[in-house]
Amino acid sequence: MPGSSVPRRGAPSASASASASASQPPPQISVFPSPQELGSALAQLVAQREAQSGPGPRFSLGLSGGSLVRILAQELPAAAAAPARWLLAFVDERRVPLGHPESNYGAYKKSPQGGGSVVVALEVALFAFELRLRLRLVDKDTGDDLIILATQGKKTKYGKECEAFQGEDMPVFDLLILGVGPDGHTCSLFPDHPLLQEREKIVAAISDSPKPPPERITLTLPVLNAARSVVFVATGDSKAAVIKRILEGDEENPLPAALVQPHTGKLYWFLDEPAAKELTIPFEKHSIL
Repeated sequence: MPGSSVPRRGAPSASASASASASQPPPQISVFPSPQELGSALAQLVAQREAQSGPGPRFSLGLSGGSLVRILAQELPAAAAAPARWLLAFVDERRVPLGHPESNYGAYKKSPQGGGSVVVALEVALFAFELRLRLRLVDKDTGDDLIILATQGKKTKYGKECEAFQGEDMPVFDLLILGVGPDGHTCSLFPDHPLLQEREKIVAAISDSPKPPPERITLTLPVLNAARSVVFVATGDSKAAVIKRILEGDEENPLPAALVQPHTGKLYWFLDEPAAKELTIPFEKHSIL
């Protein structure tokens, strides 16, 4: 699948992007005693961003999978004041069958913490943007592995939602909820990978992911940096060292998560205490339970 993509127009040059990043305000870093308290605060942020998205027809939310499934599956249903407005997309997905353990969609669907509620209750808005991406990205021989709504027999039902971003050179999400790996990757954007230099594509395929499974699709940095708000979520002391590198480092080749700097949007980091234990920069300490 190398080269599969949805192109966009008017992409900034790499030098322009670097210049814009240098002028960004610092992120808002919030540290919580536990993942449970972090999850409650995250639900509040989602509800706040939905309310601030205005009276329009949609609230566009991009979700990560992996270790964030447990937190998001438990908290998102309660955060949805008007689920019919929600346009829900994954920021990346693995090219595996929906029932595979590595499938983000499958993980939400099966989650004992309420993933079924996320997928079913919000299914009127599920994956509207991602459906378009997947229809353009997958091979005809393996389409059933990736085209979620189409394989459920609902392709035509979501025709209107699938046009949600049509006519926009760059999709602008109201909120992206991103994770970060111990190596500093986010979405399926990995350190030193050529996709970090991508400026022309909205979404791209990767066939050589250093983390299994090797074949994935991912939103690119231009889309992440166009969002109105981005929140990174990280928990556990295994993330402490990389969090310090991302938030305090000044590296010649920044880690992928450090390259996420919304041009005009707000950047948040929600951490639990173990993930933040190596930070020396100021942060806000919270306890909401």
